Amino acid sequence: MLRLLWLIPALPFAGFLTLALFGRRMGNKPAAAIGVGSVGLSAFFAVLMTIGFISSPPPAHIYTQSLWRWISVGGFTPGIFLYLDSLSLIMVLVVTFVGFLIHLYSAEFMETDDGYSRFFAYMNLFVGSMLALVLAGNLLLLYLGWEGVGLCSYLLIGFWYREPANGAAAIKAFVVTRVGDTALAIGLFFLFLNLGTLDIQKMMNMAALHWQPGSAYPTIAAALILGGALGKSAQLPLQTWLPDAMAGPTPVSALIHAATMVTAGVYLIARTNVLFTMAPAVRTAVAVIGAATLLVSAASALVQHDIKRVLAYSTISQVGYMFLALGVGAWSAAIFHFMTHAFFKALLFLGAGAVISGLGGEHDISRMGGLRRQMPLVFWCFLIGAGSLAALPLVTAGFYSKGLILFSAWQSGRAGFWLWAAGIAGAMLTSIYIFRLVFIVFFGSPKTEVRKKPGPRITVPLVALAFLSVVGGFVNMPAFLGIKGGAVFSGFLSSALPQRPQPAPLPETELLLESVSAIVSLAGIYLAYFFFLAAPEYSGELAHTAPGRALRSFWFYGWGFDWLYEKILVAPYRWFARANSNDAVDLVYSFIAAANRFFHYGLSLSQTGKVRFYAAVLALGAALTITIAVFFTR
Repeated sequence: MLRLLWLIPALPFAGFLTLALFGRRMGNKPAAAIGVGSVGLSAFFAVLMTIGFISSPPPAHIYTQSLWRWISVGGFTPGIFLYLDSLSLIMVLVVTFVGFLIHLYSAEFMETDDGYSRFFAYMNLFVGSMLALVLAGNLLLLYLGWEGVGLCSYLLIGFWYREPANGAAAIKAFVVTRVGDTALAIGLFFLFLNLGTLDIQKMMNMAALHWQPGSAYPTIAAALILGGALGKSAQLPLQTWLPDAMAGPTPVSALIHAATMVTAGVYLIARTNVLFTMAPAVRTAVAVIGAATLLVSAASALVQHDIKRVLAYSTISQVGYMFLALGVGAWSAAIFHFMTHAFFKALLFLGAGAVISGLGGEHDISRMGGLRRQMPLVFWCFLIGAGSLAALPLVTAGFYSKGLILFSAWQSGRAGFWLWAAGIAGAMLTSIYIFRLVFIVFFGSPKTEVRKKPGPRITVPLVALAFLSVVGGFVNMPAFLGIKGGAVFSGFLSSALPQRPQPAPLPETELLLESVSAIVSLAGIYLAYFFFLAAPEYSGELAHTAPGRALRSFWFYGWGFDWLYEKILVAPYRWFARANSNDAVDLVYSFIAAANRFFHYGLSLSQTGKVRFYAAVLALGAALTITIAVFFTR
């Protein structure tokens, strides 16, 4: 069965090619069948692959499949080969299954759009590129998938390209992420020049053998890889593109935020964990950046009024938790939260899309209300997703994955308390902002009439993701619950990711930390209930004070990062471009053009139309020629 691994990325790519070539001639049903079916088949083979991998594990729990040699230049012969271990298997399962549910949802959500087949072509290419990224056996193929998801993000964010704002958002996403992509490309050159290979596993082994931990080489390599991860995963200071990416259709937002692009950086760091282990300063930076990002973005989510922008800032914050886990060496905890986050964030975005579609395209939460009675299924599914995001104790997947990250941060040494405190503060803000959304949108009195109820192709993915948002956390139960062998997920990943050495915690300590996390989650929900449902006048009064208005504006505009970049980067670049519009190179060609014009004008003066003038010129020319010949041939 493992021999069919190549089909998993090949099927979405085949769907893309078919739709790109013949999509305009198809109706909506054939286009949807190809778009949804190709990813569905990929998910089916991923499930079969998982069954085969678990029931009959390959040697060392690693399976490689060489497809063909890519290029051969001066001894550099990278191949197209796939690498499957427990880490890439988890990534493949999440990408294909969540991607399939989003595609199924899209079949109904986008059915009235003129670019229906084009949409599915882009979505298939997006999934195929992400699968190539996570299955790549060398960094060159990984980089191809990396750039593929970047291209698709541009195409899909600007899908409704007739609106100038959508095109601007797509360009912004492409340009900002290119900053990180450039760092990653330089990192690839650095690694190849110093280690002589781009094969990921060979590279990690050679780095461990030839480089000293803490030395310049692993530090530079890890820092460059981190730069790439920051761009794709929208972490400080390259997070500004993601809120504007909400210009794309809602299924695009779900795919970018839940299963593909923003988690690529998390996977990249986890896959190259040897380099980060050998560069403790960079790994500490990963943890600090994650902690800062989760707090900054959670605060911004608290004051947004566009339902999708709330969830966008939430994604940046939750990926910050994953970076925090990576930074403290809790590799499996980061991937665990990636999985649960994919379930509940896809659920929240698809639920938000159902609300937006039902209200005729309305995004402003202040114009919503009372939807729990008008859209009960969407309400309950959204509530489950919100509870999982807020880490509602014991009954949601988010509680177990976030709890594992916070517990790992506590145990991470001298800075552990501060990282844990940042995570706890972020958990409080998360509960407040997501239940602020729930109470404003689904409770109170209706403000906008529901025009459309979701059909089965929308409700089935919602129910499936709601189920996973509850049970998805039960695969890794904490030790304080007394369930023997409950950490199944971490155990499965132990063959691919190192287990962080740490002292055995006292059950009382773990129970205390989990209790604090649970109390914070519930307290945040209560605060949201009090300020936004029971007594909203208090939040209104607070927001209208001078400090409240200033803080709200500061958080609403993303802590001023866009303003800062406009002033120190964009505006100077535009000024320089205008000032340098006639640069030295242009002047050379401008001089040549001016000289041609001058000589053309001079020669045109000789065209008088008088025959005697022409004869005189000919005679004069002949006399000069003879004179020159006589004097210079003596």
